[in-house]
Amino acid sequence: MLSTVLIIDKRKELSVKYKKSLENSETDVVITHNLKDGIREIQTQEPDIIIVSDSIEESLISFCEKIRGLTYNTRPIIVALSKSAEAEDRILTLESGADDFISEPVNIEEFKTRIRAHLRRDIETNLDNKTLLPNKKIVYKTLKRVLGSENHYAILLVSVENLLNYKSVYSDVAGDKLIQTFVAITKSSLVSDDFIGQLDDTHFIIVTNIYSAEKLATFLTFAFDTVAPKFYSESDSKRGYMLLKGDRLAGMRADFVSIMIGGIIDDYKYLKDVDALLEKLYSVKNLAKIPSGSNYVIDRARISGENSVVENSSGNCICIREPDEALSLLLRTTLELQGYDVVEKLEPEASIQPGIIIMDSGDDLSGLSICKELKKRLNFVNTKIIMTTTIHDKAVILDSGADLYLPKPYEISDLIRWVEYFHKQSNR
Repeated sequence: MLSTVLIIDKRKELSVKYKKSLENSETDVVITHNLKDGIREIQTQEPDIIIVSDSIEESLISFCEKIRGLTYNTRPIIVALSKSAEAEDRILTLESGADDFISEPVNIEEFKTRIRAHLRRDIETNLDNKTLLPNKKIVYKTLKRVLGSENHYAILLVSVENLLNYKSVYSDVAGDKLIQTFVAITKSSLVSDDFIGQLDDTHFIIVTNIYSAEKLATFLTFAFDTVAPKFYSESDSKRGYMLLKGDRLAGMRADFVSIMIGGIIDDYKYLKDVDALLEKLYSVKNLAKIPSGSNYVIDRARISGENSVVENSSGNCICIREPDEALSLLLRTTLELQGYDVVEKLEPEASIQPGIIIMDSGDDLSGLSICKELKKRLNFVNTKIIMTTTIHDKAVILDSGADLYLPKPYEISDLIRWVEYFHKQSNR
């Protein structure tokens, strides 16, 4: 996406000359000839640089003070143009909030170079240290411009799933390298007019043209899943999941890292602001969740993978399958006191399932067969299964698809902590 420069100057010929000197494939220049239109452009477009001439009806000092009082995602750079060469005028204008003062007449090459230097510094100070991508402030500014633009764009929200679990197993350094690899893959697939920025450690925004969005999403999911296996140990790759470490998480399995993409193609003009746009992107992205691997949804019924639309599990509902009646009653009573809805009957065909199932494996391991069957069903995608067992074989239990291995006997307080952990995950 383009950097935006706003010129506020009553003089038509000179302002056009300045515009022509700055405008290129990376910079969009907007001219207004009065203060009222200039303020409106500042509020709607949030330009990166404001070049203001002393030809306007207000003094440069008063203008700079007024602009500093407005609210922005990122503060614009103000460059004052003035016919005055007096040191006092320079000092007062800079003290009032201007970042630079250029006396006219100007050398057009020097003018162009100084503005480019300001743009470069603005970009460099708003890059993420690890990925060197534009940060959240720039993302918000870009999306605001997209919402106000007459052009048509596709917007993709890319989420890197299970990264925290990956870092807990392989270290923060390994996690950073994985993200950097993802960013390198993504950058290589974008064209010069595309934009990619970073909302946080695991969420990225891509703005591209409406014709290449779906091809881009297809490529990114395929390329990431092709490269990702190189980031796992041989034992994890063979097992098909990560085995978390440490006293607290030792019995828990975690899916491999994947990417989920939610996209909107030109269906955002009615949204009132950037937060509403992001909320819609997150809701579309959540439709892409499947049992494993990367996937995408582009804001329409077509989804990559037949019947991939799933309804969220009922995160506050817990199903208990415990043959010991006394223990079952104790669990039910304890969980209900914690505010959970508890059921003992499981209906596999229902579209909405409990957020958590506490299941005994059985001495004959029949519970493992049930677990394997449930994990194959689309309507159990978001359901976490805690397998309690007297069979002390962690690999066998987790290979059945259980999310947590909890050997008997166990402390009720430990089980409650795990329930709270999974409940928080399902409501993120």
